[in-house]
This record gives sequence, C-alpha cells and structure tokens, in this order.
Amino acid sequence: MTVEAPVTRPLTARDPRLSPWRAFLLAHARVSRRLDEELRAEHDVSFAEYDALLTIAQAPGRRIRMGLLAEEVLLSKSGVTRLVDRLVTDGLVERSTCSTDARGAEAVLTDRGLTRLRAASRTHLRGISEHFLSVVDADDLDPVERAMTAVARRAGPGRGEPDFCGPDGIDSLDSNVGR
Repeated sequence: MTVEAPVTRPLTARDPRLSPWRAFLLAHARVSRRLDEELRAEHDVSFAEYDALLTIAQAPGRRIRMGLLAEEVLLSKSGVTRLVDRLVTDGLVERSTCSTDARGAEAVLTDRGLTRLRAASRTHLRGISEHFLSVVDADDLDPVERAMTAVARRAGPGRGEPDFCGPDGIDSLDSNVGR
C-alpha cells in the first residue's frame, strides 16, 4: 500500500489558517514593543541593543565577528554597524580586529556593557514573565516551543559553525541574564 502525502489546499488571503500566523505577528510586535519601552525607560537601552549585548556576552571570550552578530540579531550588516557604533559611544562595546583574520572586525563586550546587560536582564526577564509566561498556560509552553522550533528549522539554519575569534567556550554569565 502506498501512502501519499496529504494534499494541502492553496492558501488564500481569507483562509482561516492565516489566523495563527496573524496572531503570532501581532503578539510578537506588541510584546517586543513593550519590552523595548521597559528597557529604554529603566536602563536607557533598546531591545535591539539588549539583544546585541546578550549575543556578544554569550559568545566565546565575549567577542563576536560583526557578520555573525548581524546574523544572530537579525539585522543587516549596516544595521549592526550603526547599532555597535551606538554601543561603542556608550562604552558598552569595543571594536577589535580579529586575532585570526586581520580583515575581520569584532564587537567585544566591555565590563561596563556586562554590568548594563546584567541590570537590564532583570527588567527583560520580568517583561517576559509578565507579557508572555503569565498569559500562556503552562501546558501550552511545550507545544508552543515545539511549533516555533519547527518553524525556525524549516525557515533555514541559524548560526552555523562558530565564527569566533578568541578563546573557545562561553563565559559564565550571571543567572539573571536571559533573552
């Protein structure tokens, strides 16, 4: 007996199957906006800056190639350049030449940047708790994670082989640091 894949009807603009997609986009936009507002108000750091600081902090040696940072925080290379410029101006990040490839530039987290990240992480984690975890039933967390992980995998690879310059291994961060 031959098993055939189920036939999926073409998607149209009024298809009810779009409702979960629209709900996801709306929830993402609103929660991201709230997290950004809270981080700016309490720590003078945007959500994008927080995400970049966290990405750098979790990289080996707290340093990451600019191209990989752009991939990880979902900004264009020019967008990451502008964001890192602001972080450098604020003393939270330094630019460095890659020790293994002089053509490559890295963003390196400063002690001041790590301190700001740790302080902001409390606000960020509180926001995740208030705006996401308090709304989603505990029994729904695993299915949501499975679904979003499957969507992310189908959409394409994330970070491939690490493109870090510097010592291997992720430095230990305060347990208050999170996405």
